[in-house]
Amino acid sequence: MAGTTGEGLDARIAHAAELLRGRRIALLTGAGISTDSGIPAYRGEGARTRSDPMTIQRYLSDEAARRRYWVGGHLGWRAFAAAEPNAGHDALASMESAGIVTGVITQNVDGLHLRAGSSHVIEVHGTMRRVLCLHCGQVFDRRDIATQIEQSNPWIAVPENVRLAPDGDVLPESTDGFIVPVCTVCEGMLKPDVVFFGEFVPQDRFKAAESLLRASDALIVAGSSLVVNSGVRLVERARRRSIPLIIVNREPTRADPWAHVTLAAGTSTVLPALQELLS
Repeated sequence: MAGTTGEGLDARIAHAAELLRGRRIALLTGAGISTDSGIPAYRGEGARTRSDPMTIQRYLSDEAARRRYWVGGHLGWRAFAAAEPNAGHDALASMESAGIVTGVITQNVDGLHLRAGSSHVIEVHGTMRRVLCLHCGQVFDRRDIATQIEQSNPWIAVPENVRLAPDGDVLPESTDGFIVPVCTVCEGMLKPDVVFFGEFVPQDRFKAAESLLRASDALIVAGSSLVVNSGVRLVERARRRSIPLIIVNREPTRADPWAHVTLAAGTSTVLPALQELLS
C-alpha cells in the first residue's frame, strides 16, 4: 500500500501529490516538523533521552518536582520562544491560504504554525504561551510569568546556549533556593497550559480535531512517530473512511502499514515540494 521499496523520494512525493490533488487535506503534525527550527524531537536522531518525564501526578504532589520543572522551563523559555517557523510550517500556511489545506492538528506546544500564518490550528496538547492557575482559573501570558520568576529569583542566569527538549525544558545544574511562581490573583498553583504525561487531551480539543478531519478527505501526518494515543486515534478515523493517508517522518511510525504513501524524509523538504505540485 505504501509504494515500491526502491522508488526514489521525488517519485514518491509525486505519487503522494497525485493522491492528494483536488482533495481537502488535513494535517496532523508532531515534533519532527519543528526540528529544523532548532527544537528537537522526542524520538529519533538528536532526541534527548528523558528517563523521568514529568507526570501530572508528580507535578501536583511533589514540590521538589515542581521546582525542577519551573527552573528547567525558565532556562529554556527564551530560546524556545525565539524559534522561528521553517519551510515546512510556511508551506502549510501557504496551502491553507490557497484552500488546499483545511487546517492543522498539532501535537506541538511551540506555536510555530500560528507564527507561520496558519489560521486554523488545533493545539491538542496545549501551548507554552499560556499559564493557568489551577485554583482560580486565571490565565497568564508566559512572558509575564518569566518576569515574575526573574524578580523572585534575581540570581538566576539564563545561558545563551542551551540544549532544549521539545517542550522547551533544560536540565538545570541546581534548583536550590528557587522560588516557584504563583498566581498573582490568589497565590494558587500555576501550570503551563499543556497536557502533561498522565493527562487526557481535553475533550473539546479532540472533538475539534475530529471535526476538522471529518471536513477533509485526505490526511497528511508530518513529523510524528504516532506514539501518542491521540494521534493514533485520529489516524484510525481516517483509515476507517479509506481516505488517502500520507506519512512524512524520518523514522517508521505505528501507522505505516495503513499509509498509501510513506515518505522517510524531513518535513522541510517534503511539504514545500508537495505545495509546489499541488498549487
